[in-house]
Amino acid sequence: MSLFRQAFLVLTALLCASQTVAQTLPAAPTLAAKSWLLLEIGSGQTLAAEKADERLDPASLTKLMTAYLTFAALRQKTLGLDQTLPVSEKAWRTGGSKMFVRVNHQVPVDDLIKGVVVQSGNDACVVLAEGIGGSEENFAHMMNRAAERLGMKNSNFRNATGLPDPQHYSTARDLSILAAALIRDFPEEYRRYYSIKEFSYNNIKQPNRNRLLWLDPSVDGMKTGYTKAAGYCLISSAQRDQRRLLSVVLGTDADATRTRESKKLLDWGFAAFAVVPLYTKEQTASALRVWKGAQNEVKAGFAHDIAVSVPRDMADKLKAEIVPHQPLLAPIAAGQQIATLKLSLDGKAYGEQPVLALEAVPPAGIFGRALDSVRLWFN
Repeated sequence: MSLFRQAFLVLTALLCASQTVAQTLPAAPTLAAKSWLLLEIGSGQTLAAEKADERLDPASLTKLMTAYLTFAALRQKTLGLDQTLPVSEKAWRTGGSKMFVRVNHQVPVDDLIKGVVVQSGNDACVVLAEGIGGSEENFAHMMNRAAERLGMKNSNFRNATGLPDPQHYSTARDLSILAAALIRDFPEEYRRYYSIKEFSYNNIKQPNRNRLLWLDPSVDGMKTGYTKAAGYCLISSAQRDQRRLLSVVLGTDADATRTRESKKLLDWGFAAFAVVPLYTKEQTASALRVWKGAQNEVKAGFAHDIAVSVPRDMADKLKAEIVPHQPLLAPIAAGQQIATLKLSLDGKAYGEQPVLALEAVPPAGIFGRALDSVRLWFN
């Protein structure tokens, strides 16, 4: 199993807590928005949501994917921070919010990223898209392939900017997956760029449109969006006492509304829930019986730290049980899912996590496999 697949499983396994515990969970606030979702980054749990799978115009929230692919290109060394990219006439003419790059000039990639993240520059997005993908159209195909890999099931990208297009859409849930992946996969880049409050380019200073950066010191990102069709949107992330929450608020009626409603949602999540740590990365959570293997047991655990968010007054009612896949037959590869961690809260189902093999188990010899076949027959 690839490291990407492991990370994806751990991140998404608890995105939706079972509806069977809905009556025991704190009542979420009512928001003046078309759609919204609150995600606990550490556990991957959705703490509350409203119309989270409704397809909507993502506007400039699209630029999270543009940034994600830019950071990936930097990591793959197909792009460099000090490298300069040319400004095409198409990029220069792109409407909407701008970084104000000049046609036929060369712009450092580091400045372009700030232009995208801080200034929400559509022109900067097109320059990066053309530099990475060759054309914005090809870059859009790259965006869609990345969305598919991340598990964004209800998104389609037609451009790098978020400018309106009937076939350009996403959902609150998909955008939470994208934003969480950016924070998880590129933590240094996230810290470097997303908390910048203002940036000057071409002698034009522009503030970050995310007002929460000034109003709440725990907020360190992420991105605003606006079109007439989308309304005012905001994805914001905050960290308090080692907990990180991510709120996605789509389709409000004003800049002040998206700010107020996002803060309301974040404050509620931090106040209503607490995190219960269960297992650390690569800790042996259990030793499971293996049949037909060169050894009789395999160490089982997780690729990442496992913690679960629960209502603050219910931490003592959380139960965890590791249920092995039966029969567990060799050969087993390291990273292979071999069991399921089943969680319950106050006796009701509360989600699942994949349990992985922490080591490989090769098959036994002919005699060992034959002996275990007999044992399995009687079992």
